[in-house]
Amino acid sequence: MITRREFVAGSAALALTGAAFSALDWHFVGTALAQNPSMADIAVAGPLGDEVLGNADAPVTIVEYASMTCSHCATFHAKTYPVLKSRYIDTGKVKYIMREFPLDPLAAAGFMLARCAGKDKYYPMIEVLFQKQDQWAVQQPIPPLTAIAKQAGFTQESFESCLSDQKILEGIEATRARGSEKLGVNSTPTFFVNGKVMRGAVSIEDLEKEILPLLKS
Repeated sequence: MITRREFVAGSAALALTGAAFSALDWHFVGTALAQNPSMADIAVAGPLGDEVLGNADAPVTIVEYASMTCSHCATFHAKTYPVLKSRYIDTGKVKYIMREFPLDPLAAAGFMLARCAGKDKYYPMIEVLFQKQDQWAVQQPIPPLTAIAKQAGFTQESFESCLSDQKILEGIEATRARGSEKLGVNSTPTFFVNGKVMRGAVSIEDLEKEILPLLKS
């Protein structure tokens, strides 16, 4: 895990953001996984709202709690997610929602940039960050993270402004805290498929075992 000190030391550009990140307690203690959280509890979005992909009225809803620095999350998004998207999300059978569950400040920074990129660019930014995770989830993350952000249309000023946005940071932290406390999320990625919990970099075959019966019903 990259510590807050290492994150802040990454670049002088973070001089503006240090206070925002240090204001939160990043010591994460896992909780026992909640037994069958209700669909009503799972449906509650965080303060920043949910970014939804697919048909809002799809018969199957998949909610993923992820961390941007999680290698298992990157594996899922490289191997399983593209097939899930083409077969089920793009065809209106699955509604997909990612929720932020950062396990360290650097993961939070990645999510902040995705939020700042705008609604139409949220998921494209998420996917680029997962694809290039090995480039920026490093001891000196700011130069590569800045380069990725600039390719997505950020300026140096907007990059620094985004990482200084206390409201976005607190919204992400609130989503993480609720996932842990109310839904029992204690690892990433964690999925809820119409309420059923699945954990780890699940394969498309694993997901289809849950999705297909729901579509038939």
